[in-house]
Amino acid sequence: MSSALTDLCHYPIVQAPMAGGASCPALVAAVCEAGGLGFLAAGYKTADGMYQEIKQVRGLTNRPFGVNLFMPQPEYADPAAVDVYRHQLAGEATWYQTALGDPDSGRDDGYDAKLAILLDDPVPLVTFTFGCPTREVVQALQRVGTRSAVTVTTVDEARAAQQAGADAVCVQGIEAGGHQGTHRDNPEADCSGVGLLSLVAQVREAVQLPIIAAGGIMRGSQIAAVLAAGAELAQLGTAFLVTPESGAPTLHKQAMTDPLFTRTELTRAFSGRPARGLVNRFLREHGPYAPAAYPQVHHMTSPLRKAAAKAGDPQGMALWAGQGHRFARELPAGQLVEVLAAELDAAKAALGQRGAA
Repeated sequence: MSSALTDLCHYPIVQAPMAGGASCPALVAAVCEAGGLGFLAAGYKTADGMYQEIKQVRGLTNRPFGVNLFMPQPEYADPAAVDVYRHQLAGEATWYQTALGDPDSGRDDGYDAKLAILLDDPVPLVTFTFGCPTREVVQALQRVGTRSAVTVTTVDEARAAQQAGADAVCVQGIEAGGHQGTHRDNPEADCSGVGLLSLVAQVREAVQLPIIAAGGIMRGSQIAAVLAAGAELAQLGTAFLVTPESGAPTLHKQAMTDPLFTRTELTRAFSGRPARGLVNRFLREHGPYAPAAYPQVHHMTSPLRKAAAKAGDPQGMALWAGQGHRFARELPAGQLVEVLAAELDAAKAALGQRGAA
């Protein structure tokens, strides 16, 4: 593994930062203690909420871990389109007996305040999603001993990360569950993302940065594949979402292997940005009409999603899931890391035997 990442974990296994509660301190610590690299998701939290979770992780493990930040979003949503979608969701609000959220609740996700905390009380690694930080931010983190990585979905985004001085890139394939971490939300590019193995190979040839590969990885053999393609680490989200330590709702965990949910799709229905989730009623009914308006749509639908979860109705929840969700295993997080590592070793051995044949 590259020196920029090699001392952060014993195994090349990263637990993805899953915003919304799944990546809680208990999960992060369990992954770290087992030899993987755990990640807190600062997205949708207050700056103080993020800080409190950092303190909790430090109380549970002394091993390296990371924190993921959402980049502030530019103002380019069409207010009229947002208003039309609000009217479309009126029936959902009536059904779940809750008011829609305020679409103008903020676009920066408390970025500056969170960054200030991370510069004052550094963590080993900070990653950025939905954009690329400035060179000044990257250098400020480096001065306090923090490495940085930028989530990228194209070669051009990887080049931007290298130009900003990032220490690594997290290459996200189209297979990934949850939000696509594109730097620019372009509706014309919806569903045009590149598969992980192809994207890793493209980025490997385009930039001189260590790669964390993310997207649909559920087995050790897949980890071996992305390492062979040029990645240093493999990042898994859906695989860890179903663990007992995960803070995801029970309904979300159960849906991963529920035969009622047969496939995933990219949708703007819940947040206004493309995100991969299990196809349910809400996605089918509203996905075709949801505007490109993040985080406005996220703020609007947040009360609906919470009400659906409270009512025990997965058909109204954002069931984020990668394409490999059927391979989910309900193992404790630490045991899952060990199983993945054993599968990785077996895959490497099999490849070696084939190569020697």
